[in-house]
Amino acid sequence: MAPAPRSPYELTVGSGLDDLHPVLRRYFGVVPAGHRGHGSGVFEVVGTPRRWLWPALRVLAAQQILFPVWQKNVPFTVVNAPLTDRDGRTAVVAVRRFHFLTGPAVMVDAITAENPGPDGLVDHLGLGRRFRVRLSARVVRGEFHLHSRSVELRIGRHHFALPRAVAPRLALIERFDDAADGGAGAQRVTVHLDAPLLGRLYEYTGTFHYELRPETAAGTETEPEATEAAATEAAAAADEPAPAAPTSAEPESTEPDPAGDTRP
Repeated sequence: MAPAPRSPYELTVGSGLDDLHPVLRRYFGVVPAGHRGHGSGVFEVVGTPRRWLWPALRVLAAQQILFPVWQKNVPFTVVNAPLTDRDGRTAVVAVRRFHFLTGPAVMVDAITAENPGPDGLVDHLGLGRRFRVRLSARVVRGEFHLHSRSVELRIGRHHFALPRAVAPRLALIERFDDAADGGAGAQRVTVHLDAPLLGRLYEYTGTFHYELRPETAAGTETEPEATEAAATEAAAAADEPAPAAPTSAEPESTEPDPAGDTRP
């Protein structure tokens, strides 16, 4: 009998996931065959007010990784799809749709478990997978923590690690926020991207609700790219109406944020 499928997080963090809130255990657990994980919520902030970084972010936006924005109260959806990639690794493709005031934008990444143990996660970024991030995962006081160990750039068929002196450093925390939604509670995600000497490069934080749903259309493709396309189509097909943002939604800042732009 074939072993039961396990998510990349279960393969690396193992029983540590048992210490998470049940809502987070569902999110980081396996997505059953024939299902997708669907989430929707609002990011309180997305991007960076440091506009001199935006030209580089435009390059990453073309790869569906990060975006040249600084907006608050941004509705978003996420669709998680399971796959086995071409190297036989268990993976989850995530397609996040940001509903910016300037129009929708899509972020795509695929998490794989390349080795057992808490340092075995790798995040392949964007449709072209030109960048990948090796991650350490821990459960700390009921929160799920991810920290980057290295950032790698693909040139041709080979990946090269960026020197630690200049490599961006990613930190993610997911937890259950009991105070969200007027006390009803929701899953909260906070992501910070920092660099040595430069400080904060990018960030997003917000809350959302997540559930597993049967697929509405079955596909037969197994290649990662085809599954990513199917996940994107699933997100578009599901394309839940964008969750309503608070009435205080703010557009891109036209002036630097005094609190956020004090760094070089």
